[in-house]
Amino acid sequence: MRILLAAAGSYGDVAPYTGLGARLREAGHDVALATQESYGPLVRGAGLAFRPLPADTSAGGGGKRQLMRTAAAFVRELGAGLVDAATPGADVLLLSTTTAPLGRQLAEAMGIPSLGVYLQPTHPTREFAPVMSGGRSLGGPGNRALGRFSLRMADRVYADAVADLRARLQLPATGRGAVRRRREEAGWPVLHGFSTAVVPRPADWRAGLDVVGNWWPHHDPDLPLPAPVEDFLRAGPPPVFIGFGSMAAGDGARLSELAVAALRAAGLRGIFQEGRAGLMAHGDDVLTVDELPHALLFPRLAAVVHHAGAGTTAAALRAGVPAVPVPVMADQPFWASRIAALGAGTAPVPVGELTAERLAEQIGRAVRETSYKEAAGAVARRMAAEDSAGRVIEAVERLVGRPEAAGT
Repeated sequence: MRILLAAAGSYGDVAPYTGLGARLREAGHDVALATQESYGPLVRGAGLAFRPLPADTSAGGGGKRQLMRTAAAFVRELGAGLVDAATPGADVLLLSTTTAPLGRQLAEAMGIPSLGVYLQPTHPTREFAPVMSGGRSLGGPGNRALGRFSLRMADRVYADAVADLRARLQLPATGRGAVRRRREEAGWPVLHGFSTAVVPRPADWRAGLDVVGNWWPHHDPDLPLPAPVEDFLRAGPPPVFIGFGSMAAGDGARLSELAVAALRAAGLRGIFQEGRAGLMAHGDDVLTVDELPHALLFPRLAAVVHHAGAGTTAAALRAGVPAVPVPVMADQPFWASRIAALGAGTAPVPVGELTAERLAEQIGRAVRETSYKEAAGAVARRMAAEDSAGRVIEAVERLVGRPEAAGT
């Protein structure tokens, strides 16, 4: 079976699909992953066919209106690229949160089934507010109302891109959000790639919305950590990881300075991940690294200070390591609040409020109070029992056996 996975965004929005794609390939399927050019080596390294998308996620800034315009331009460019990515053909489309509003138009035009594979919960529920709203609950009715409003705002962002795409594919024009509403009425299946140990499936979700567990970035298990990292790990007690992934660009000097001060005040060693922020420090008690497989590094740490992106949050929990969440934007406050609610990390400290003194206090608590590690370990054991990729394989094989699924 020819499977086309489509994902776009930051590293954390793409990397989990390399592991999912590798499992689908091991199950005997022909798998291609369409994403931005910069992730080509990541995709090919997982043994998947790479199909480039032109979208640029680096632009942005400004107020809410500017962000809306930037997002609309991003998805318009993305839609054109998806047509080219699908040209070689596919028997089924697997669509991320970002690509689903456009990919559904492709599925309709190609007459093939599609399946949502989301990294965040996006459907309205009484149980929590939309993940992009900052994570603060408004109560049951308020949460559902805000969830519906968020979907309408997404329809607005994608409206021009959907119109362009339908015209290019010679599909009839539709009203804003009409395809999404039809999909909901038909019970379009969506599998969510996070653990029920972290976010239980909401009781008020419709049938067809399932939570299956995390998909993990592909890495070669036979490839060790770089020698300087191994040497540093063996030279003393477990260090604390500090990294902000694709976040906090331009804030590296401030964050590096306060992080070094915090570690030394807490009497701990550290590993900095440079990331887009540009974290950088040197010394016998601190090491700066580039991107490394979290699955290899995190189990050997005392704690993880991170921006609470979905992928890094899951990786720290999977390792059974306490976290100090420092959310920056978007869905990060939501995941940070889940870490704290589980007892697997300290209370969130927004990046704009971070000081050396506050970070030193939070790191000290995470490392020395055993309850955090115990709670993280309990979550890790539940996550280890989930076969998230296996659930996708089963869903795909069921889906292609249903003729009525074509074009959904």
